[in-house]
Amino acid sequence: MTPKYDEGTIRTLDWQEHIRKRPGMYIGKLGDGSAADDGIYVLLKEVLDNSIDEFMMGFGKKITVGIDNDRVFIRDYGRGIPLGKLVDVVSKMNTGAKYDSKVFKKSVGLNGVGIKAVNALSIDFSIKAVREGVAKEVFFSKGIKTGEKDYKGLDEENGTIVSFIPDQLMFKKFRYKSDYVVNMLKNYTFSNSGLTIEFNGEKYISRNGLRDLLEENMDHDPIYPIIHLRGEDIEIAITHGNQYGEDYYSFVNGQHTTQGGTHLQTFREVLVKTVREFYKKDFDPSDIRASIVAAISIKVEEPVFESQTKTKLGSKDIGPDGPSVRAFISNFMHKELDNFLHKNPDTAEVLLRRITESERERKAISGIKKLAKQRAKKASLHNKKLRDCRVHFNGKKERKDESSIFITEGDSASGSITKSRDVNTQAVFSLKGKPLNTFGLTKKVVYENEEFNLLQAALNIEDGLDDLRYNKVIIATDADVDGMHIRLLLITFFLQFFPELIKKGHVYILQTPLFRVRNKKKTYYCYSDEEREKAIKKLKSKPEITRFKGLGEISPDEFKHFIGEDIRLDPVVMKKHESVSQMLEFYMGKNTPTRQEFIIDNLYVEKDEVA
Repeated sequence: MTPKYDEGTIRTLDWQEHIRKRPGMYIGKLGDGSAADDGIYVLLKEVLDNSIDEFMMGFGKKITVGIDNDRVFIRDYGRGIPLGKLVDVVSKMNTGAKYDSKVFKKSVGLNGVGIKAVNALSIDFSIKAVREGVAKEVFFSKGIKTGEKDYKGLDEENGTIVSFIPDQLMFKKFRYKSDYVVNMLKNYTFSNSGLTIEFNGEKYISRNGLRDLLEENMDHDPIYPIIHLRGEDIEIAITHGNQYGEDYYSFVNGQHTTQGGTHLQTFREVLVKTVREFYKKDFDPSDIRASIVAAISIKVEEPVFESQTKTKLGSKDIGPDGPSVRAFISNFMHKELDNFLHKNPDTAEVLLRRITESERERKAISGIKKLAKQRAKKASLHNKKLRDCRVHFNGKKERKDESSIFITEGDSASGSITKSRDVNTQAVFSLKGKPLNTFGLTKKVVYENEEFNLLQAALNIEDGLDDLRYNKVIIATDADVDGMHIRLLLITFFLQFFPELIKKGHVYILQTPLFRVRNKKKTYYCYSDEEREKAIKKLKSKPEITRFKGLGEISPDEFKHFIGEDIRLDPVVMKKHESVSQMLEFYMGKNTPTRQEFIIDNLYVEKDEVA
């Protein structure tokens, strides 16, 4: 029977109800803090953006951030929100000073929405504004005002103080990871030279902007000194290494645009044009950009982002009366980069050598690539390795962020996942046995090895991540020695040839339960011995306990519980101080006695800790 459609079905939601009902519109995905783009980090960022805007307007050179258990605290030393409008700016949609471009000329927070989302999605939210010894503080829960206080005669610096606890109902079992928070805060300092951010007692500050960012993030020495160019409303840093792939960082008005946008696209194109003109050679773009590590930061009036989370710039112009983003970046780079290369012939010579080396390697494997592509195309017609999802069958690119691919080994494991997956957004790629250890090999192996060639084709990452077909690349292997080895071999492959896949947070490990504990009324799936013991106590009887030895032993009906809404994923994360080359050399190289000694020592430590 068709549901009745009349006046009674029409609802008007309060602002906080709409945010809580459709949080994805405001903060992207919810998540639990295990991934860097989960909602709890977006909440922190939305508050920080307002403090950054104060700094950019010349008010307050310090921001204090604290996280204690679940509570987040942010204090800036800007002008402080006008007290009479304090309630409105956190509880009335489309309210804020950012609509007045004279007050906030080149800000990030434009629509007056972000801080309201933080308020609505927090179980406990407070905001306090201090202006010339007078202050006002307002308290909310889930966007509903619960109280307020007025202060007079304060001996306290001007500024705004925000405190909040994300709502556990929205962010299930969430936890802030300090590595993600520190990385976010450092990026703010790199793109805002002179700003000090203090986090839980540690201070972060950058004097050299994007040059500091490259030095911080490169895990090896650059092949030539970093080219650092600064102008009004633009800053660029460029160098090359010996790694595979291209590595970029981009910022707009102090905001880290993790998905790039018009400014990054223009930078990549103009770099090629400028280098070609300097050397008077028509180099292939891939040879110029191979192994590049670069960053670009620009300031734009009234920037247009492609989502509320502001991760991708859509603006085509610098401002209402300014040039286009393309013309602005192009004019700056043609002049400054060309001048730099003319004034620094040693750097120009090293760069030329790197480009020609890339050209030689590309030509050396061009024939292999052609055959490999033909093989991949032929295999795709009757490819049993890849069971794709409807996002790609139907060309629904807008759902790409929801898509994932499970990389698994063996027919039984891939069969269970295939039968229980969400066919709309989840794909499966089946490996045949253990993949090759690619450490120390050249990229030629990607095309010579059928498994890796087909995997690369399935992900569509040959030319970088711009056309990556799945947002999450999930390694799904048995929780035993062989499964762990396959994980290592796949991670080695990605780190060796496609490191940006891991650096940009796309690779995960699927966690599946080790035990099933059940009686006739209740079933618990347990991921550790501790969870198993808790389940046994909860059942208060002698339950049936099953130990899952492999993915293939879990039935499809059960498997759908582990790859659905409650999926447990561990992100593969590179810590900033870790060198990819040194790490791969240690774990995947031929230093067997040293590695064996390390494993034995750490096994004993683990036993002592357990004891």
